[in-house]
Amino acid sequence: MKTILLDENLPVALRHHLADFDVVTVQFQGWSGKQNGELIGLIDGRFDVFITGDKNLRYQQRIETRQIAIIELPFTRLRSLEPYLDQIRAAILNSVAGDYIQVG
Repeated sequence: MKTILLDENLPVALRHHLADFDVVTVQFQGWSGKQNGELIGLIDGRFDVFITGDKNLRYQQRIETRQIAIIELPFTRLRSLEPYLDQIRAAILNSVAGDYIQVG
């Protein structure tokens, strides 16, 4: 089972829609407010996938050398994300370390 970390810019309730995976949030880990570089360093090798709504992350970090995959979502509100839930699940299942996947 893949381990997923949801960024703090996403709704916590999204984890209930991803019940097939082991999902925790940045807030639950006590990492709220961490900058992207520091956060990626903390999660690399500890989680399989990092899901974020941050559209700038791909330009700020070298992802291909990391042990995690990053999935960027098009919206940060649950209601707006609901039509994309199947795509999000597929992206998680098909992701491998070093991937940067944009959903939507």
